[in-house]
Amino acid sequence: MFLICKFDVINIIQFINMSKQPLLLPYNKSISLNNRVVMAPMTRSRANNDGNVPIDQLHGLYYEQRASAGLIITEGSQVSKKAVGYINTAGIHTNAQIEGWKKVTKRVHDKGGKIFIQLWHVGRMSHPDFHNGDLPVSSSALNPNAKSYTPDGFKDTVTPKAMTIQEIKQTVKDFQDAAANAVKAGFDGVEIHSSNGYLFHQFFNNSSNNRTDEYGGSIENKTRFFFEVLDAIKEVIPQEKIGARFNPSLDGLFGMTMDEETIPTFEYIIKKLNNYNLAYVHLSEPFNDVSEIPYAVKEIAKHFRPLYNGTLMINAGFDQEKGNKVIEDGNADLVAYGKLFISNPDLVARFENNLELADWDEDTFYTTGEKGYTDYPTASK
Repeated sequence: MFLICKFDVINIIQFINMSKQPLLLPYNKSISLNNRVVMAPMTRSRANNDGNVPIDQLHGLYYEQRASAGLIITEGSQVSKKAVGYINTAGIHTNAQIEGWKKVTKRVHDKGGKIFIQLWHVGRMSHPDFHNGDLPVSSSALNPNAKSYTPDGFKDTVTPKAMTIQEIKQTVKDFQDAAANAVKAGFDGVEIHSSNGYLFHQFFNNSSNNRTDEYGGSIENKTRFFFEVLDAIKEVIPQEKIGARFNPSLDGLFGMTMDEETIPTFEYIIKKLNNYNLAYVHLSEPFNDVSEIPYAVKEIAKHFRPLYNGTLMINAGFDQEKGNKVIEDGNADLVAYGKLFISNPDLVARFENNLELADWDEDTFYTTGEKGYTDYPTASK
């Protein structure tokens, strides 16, 4: 009789793992995942009800269909009424919203998946139409000169109200409460949305922050609000269940303009995060061409990997080949995919079997109902 010893089994497993694509290997460091393919957070505007409550047969089914991802990060979920800035986005600040999200997390967990919720405050990217005519808030009273997606369509942004110290402290509490609500709703963790020109990014950037108090001026001051929120959240959820997202080379979008202090600000943040034990740091490659901007970093993962000792997630512009390569080269641990997950709910299986990928329909990104949301089929081998 042929017997396989324990060491043979280990060698066989190691051989199988070595033959796998890096994207498909398990990850077991600050966070344990079945694979390294992450579903990126994407606004889809399906909570078209008075309470902005996630809907079981829409949100629940949508995320359940994509539960084979190593990790799902939900769409941005506003932490308060003041945080909202897009139509039909599901919040995480009321009991009804918590109950709605419970159904979503159960569906994902029943399929063996993991799911974090992205905690969101859009700041000045909102519009008075969302706030009974009141101005949205920001670090300073500076108009991003962008567009806000309101119930009546896209409208020009307005000059926001500069937040008072009291409003900043209340917003810290709003994020903390939202994280506690996420625990109640059954999420495996939370991601702080400190990216893409939204509230935290507005504090980081000189083009949106001209404060002269402890939240403006120096890099330490401009990042203070973010770290206050992070410290508050880790009081209600283990820091190993917290992620944070940043977009260091964002320029010309969402009212953001880079200058010589932009990258040093993000370098300061990323280095300081080594003092924490976060689930991950989530970075974006440039959304547009920044080759002519002297202050910009063109290759984000490669630049920031040496600065951060923890788990690094990267997104924006990756396909299967590029995703495998960035992990293989040691520049990232996890890769987040956005639009590919919209039209390919079984993206992990398609990568594993090298199957053709389906195209997405941009016309249904922000509409209501199941069309373009839960009706994309899985592949047939």
